Amino acid sequence: MQVLMRAGVTRRAVLAAAATVLPVARGQAQQVAGGRNMRIVVPFGAGGAVDIVARLVAQELTQRLGQTVVVENRTGGGGNIAMEHVARSAPDGTTLLMASPSVVTNPHLYSGLTYDPATQLAPVFLVGEVPSVLVCAPGFEAADGAAFVALAKARPGHFTYGSGGSGTTEHLGSELLKLRAGIDLVHVPYRGGAPAMTDVAAGRVSVMVTNIAQALPLIRGGQFRALAVLAPRRHPALPEVRTFAEQGVADLNVSVWWGLMGPAGMPPELVQRLNAVLNEALASEGMRGALDRLTATPIGGSVDAFAQRMATEGRSWGAVIRGAGIRAE
Repeated sequence: MQVLMRAGVTRRAVLAAAATVLPVARGQAQQVAGGRNMRIVVPFGAGGAVDIVARLVAQELTQRLGQTVVVENRTGGGGNIAMEHVARSAPDGTTLLMASPSVVTNPHLYSGLTYDPATQLAPVFLVGEVPSVLVCAPGFEAADGAAFVALAKARPGHFTYGSGGSGTTEHLGSELLKLRAGIDLVHVPYRGGAPAMTDVAAGRVSVMVTNIAQALPLIRGGQFRALAVLAPRRHPALPEVRTFAEQGVADLNVSVWWGLMGPAGMPPELVQRLNAVLNEALASEGMRGALDRLTATPIGGSVDAFAQRMATEGRSWGAVIRGAGIRAE
C-alpha cells in the first residue's frame, strides 16, 4: 500500500523543508519515554512516501521533544513484519509505527495472521492523505469518468485495470469502482505499481486507480490522462479534473493515508503528549509545506478521530475484500 515517489530530488526537497525548523535544546522540551531514544518503524523501503512521512515526523519529534527519534525500515510480508514487530514491542513509546491503509486491510487479506492490528496497535496521530485518481493513456476512447463507466456498462468484461498486486490500494480502489458504478472490469496485477503504470500509459491496459502523488508527473508530462478523482472534492493539483461524485458515481473515496501508531497499552498521557506535539508540528509552515510537496492534505486531530477513521475503513474495505473474494498474493 505504499505510495511510490518520483525522483530522489523530491525526497531531498521534502526532508530539507522539514529540516528548516530550528532544533530545540534538550532542556527546553518536555521529553517522553523517559528521554530515551525512539524509533519509528516503516513497513516499506526507503524513498517511498511512507518512509518520507516517517522521516518528517521523526524530524519534528526530535526537534520538539529534544530527544533522538530515528526511522527503521522493516520490509516484507505486505507490511505485516513491521506491524507485528511494533505490536509485540514494549508499550513505552520507544517503538512506534508509521502506518498506512494496510493496517486495516491486511486482517481481511491475509489468513492466519499471528497478531491483531485492531487490538495490539494503538492510534496516535493521523498525519495526512493523498486521494486517488483514475488514469488512462492519452488516446483512450473515454473522455472522462462518466464516459468510461458508460463504455464499461456497454461492454462488460472488455476493459482492464492495472494494479501493483493483489490487495494494494490500486486493486481495492478499482474493485470499489466496479461495485459503486456497477461495471465489470478485468484485473491485471503486476509486481509493483511502476510496471502497471507503464502498460497503462502504453495503452496495453485500459485504466488504473492510483494516488495523485504517483500519477501527477505522468499527467503533467502527457503520458497519462486523468478521468476522475476518487475523493469528495477536487484536488488542488488537478483542479480541472472532476470527482466521480460530480460525474454520477457517489461514495467513491479512495486515498492513501499515513498515521503514527504504537503498541497497545501505551500510557494515555504519553499518547496524548505525542498527539499534541504533532498537531503543533502540523500547524507549522515547514511540515505543511513538506506535505504539500507530496500533494498531500494534512489531517491531524484527536486520537479518537483517528481510531474512528480506522474502524470505519476497516469495515468498508473488509466488505469490498470479502465481496470480491480478494486474497493477498
